[in-house]
Amino acid sequence: MQETGWLWAIFTLIAAASQTARNALQRELTATLGTVGATHVRFLFGFPFALISLAAVLGFTGASLPRVGWSFLPWIALGAGAQIAATAMMLAAMGERSFVVAVAYIKTEPVQVALFGLIFLGDALTPGIVAAILIATTGVVVTSLKPSSAPGASLRPTLLGIASGGMFALSAIGYRGAILNLDRPDFVVAATFTLVVGLVGQAAALSAYLMLREPRVMRDILAAWRPSLVAGFLGGLASQFWFLAFAIATAASVRTLALVEVLFAQAISRFVFGQKTTPREVLGIVLVVAGVALLLWAH
Repeated sequence: MQETGWLWAIFTLIAAASQTARNALQRELTATLGTVGATHVRFLFGFPFALISLAAVLGFTGASLPRVGWSFLPWIALGAGAQIAATAMMLAAMGERSFVVAVAYIKTEPVQVALFGLIFLGDALTPGIVAAILIATTGVVVTSLKPSSAPGASLRPTLLGIASGGMFALSAIGYRGAILNLDRPDFVVAATFTLVVGLVGQAAALSAYLMLREPRVMRDILAAWRPSLVAGFLGGLASQFWFLAFAIATAASVRTLALVEVLFAQAISRFVFGQKTTPREVLGIVLVVAGVALLLWAH
C-alpha cells in the first residue's frame, strides 16, 4: 500500500465538513419530503457524483475495475443497509432536538466503532487511542445532556440519536471490511469503487421502495431537485473522503477524529439556525477538542 502518512486525517476533516453541511440541508428537506424522502436524497443525488469520481480516478490512474469476490458482498450489504437506517434515525432525531445536540447524540458512535472494529476486523487500539475515544465521546455526551422540566421528554430523540450512532458504527465497519476485501492495492481505486457500489445499491433500493409504497414522496423529491442536487453533491463528496480515510486508517481513528463535526455543527446551529450554545455544551466541545488532539498525538 502507498505511503499515506497523515492523509487519513486530512480526508476525515474534509469529509466531516462536507457531511455537516449536507446534514443541515437534509434537515431542512425533512419538512417537505419527510424522513424517508430526505434520507433518499443523499443516495439518489449522490451516486451520479460518485460515478463521475470513479471515472475520473480510473482515467487518471489507468487502473481497471477491481474484481469482486464473494467476501466483498456481505460487507458492502452491511455498510449500505446500516447507513440507510442510521440516516433515517439521524434525521428523526434532528427533527426533535437542536441540530448540534442531535449531532452530539449520534457522535457517541466511536466507542461502538472501536468495539466492532476490534471484533470483526481485528483493528488494533493503543492506550492513547482508547483514551482519546473515551475523552471525546464523554464530550459529546456532556454536550447532549439537557435538563428538562418534563421527565422523559428527551428520551425519544436520545434513543434515536444513540441508535443512529450504533448503525453508523456498523456502517463504517461494513464499508472498511468491503474495501479491505477487494483485490486492489491502490487504496483510491478500492475506496471509490466501494462507494459507487454502495450508493447505487442504496439509490436503487430506496427508489423501488418509494415508488411502490409512497410514489408521492418520489415525485416531491424530483420536484425539489435543486436543493437535493446540492445535498447529493455534498453527500457524495463526504462519502468519497470517508471511504478514502477508511481505506488507510482504522474505523475507530477515523470516526473519533470525525467528532470535529460537533464543532462544525455548533457553528451552523448558531449562525444558520440561530440556536444558542449553553455552558454545558461549551464544556462538552472542549472535551471533544481535547480528545481529538490526543488522538492525533497518539498517531
